[in-house]
Amino acid sequence: MFKLERLRLRQNIELGIKNLMLHKLRSSLTMLGIVFGVASVIAMLSIGEGASKEALEQIRKLGSRNIIITSIKPVEDRQAAATTSFMSVYGLYYEDEQRIREAFPQVVATAPIKLIRKEGRLFERALELRVVGTTPEWFELVKRRIVAGRPLLPRDIDKSSPVVVLTEYGARRLLATEETIGQLLRIGRDYFEVVGIVQSEEGGSSGIQMPDQEVDAYIPINVAKQRFGDIFTLVTSGSREMERVELHQLIVETATNEDVEPTAAGISAMLQRFHKKVDYRVDIPLALLRQAEATKRTFNIVLGSIAGISLLVGGIGIMNIMLANVTERTREIGIRRAIGAKRKQIVIQFLVETVVLSTIGGFIGILLGVAIPLAVTYLAKMPTVVTLWSLLLSVGISMSVGVIFGLYPAIRASNLDPIEALRHE
Repeated sequence: MFKLERLRLRQNIELGIKNLMLHKLRSSLTMLGIVFGVASVIAMLSIGEGASKEALEQIRKLGSRNIIITSIKPVEDRQAAATTSFMSVYGLYYEDEQRIREAFPQVVATAPIKLIRKEGRLFERALELRVVGTTPEWFELVKRRIVAGRPLLPRDIDKSSPVVVLTEYGARRLLATEETIGQLLRIGRDYFEVVGIVQSEEGGSSGIQMPDQEVDAYIPINVAKQRFGDIFTLVTSGSREMERVELHQLIVETATNEDVEPTAAGISAMLQRFHKKVDYRVDIPLALLRQAEATKRTFNIVLGSIAGISLLVGGIGIMNIMLANVTERTREIGIRRAIGAKRKQIVIQFLVETVVLSTIGGFIGILLGVAIPLAVTYLAKMPTVVTLWSLLLSVGISMSVGVIFGLYPAIRASNLDPIEALRHE
């Protein structure tokens, strides 16, 4: 019995393919709706997945257990600086780090950051550097691969050593053709010994502000304070502005992910007590990560829905062509019913044709859908990710379209009266 059913199915498939081949052009044009529908689903989901993955990766690099507190210039200070020449005092204090360490037992590490723009020079080569005065904890909280030498160590802080760790980019620009580790680099008016090189990190196209830049030069924070102080002069076209900032940024790491948001709320409340104006911003990468993941899901649903419309149009095309087939083959259906064919067999025959049409179109669409993201990545240098679930979803949808939109024409064909069908011209 099972072998007989399998033989009938095989015959129906062969008959369905034969009937489709009788109208090659019409079948091909009908199939295009499914081809482009499946291809658009895969391509749009792949492009969306690639863009989301890049953004999520940028946020993860900030550290899911980190809290980033940044000094910001209050609006009233900006307005005053535009009309008068005075020194703007704002931002985080050195004491803020100590208060956070003492007040929150769930805080396991902190990295204070002081930022100064200075020219780095080695012989005739020069580069505008962002000097980052920090502690060894920076290299634990902002994980970057050590390319050569070593990072800052506690003894550098204890001895106030004039040492510097460069990024790959800075090392290539300043130390090209020279010995790297041990070289004396002039930063501003002072000389620093190069003790290490870390991997550069690009900000990416996701718009996420990373705590490090490719022109960074890391020195002990106490050395930065001694050599460069807390007062900075900003010279712009036609104006000269002075600022006093103790810490430009502070990275705080908590013991677990669950501690991040309560600790951030506690830090914000504590800073309000010691800062008369809102001259800081508290960022939580974990919250950004959750928001980005939620946005990614919404983005995929929107893209999938838009692409699904193409499949719907393709399904309507299949239904249209199968209804035309039923009309053209009315006499054939009447003959088959007259010689004993059951309604079930007529339904299966037409249903097989639509499934074959949509399945072949689906597989061609998969090939095209995989090729489009590869072309986008190659030509536009935009990351794309073709996922297995998008391929399975597209195949499932294309086959479902064949069944759903082929069911009505098949049932209509099986319900034709054999006598009326035989009279049809």
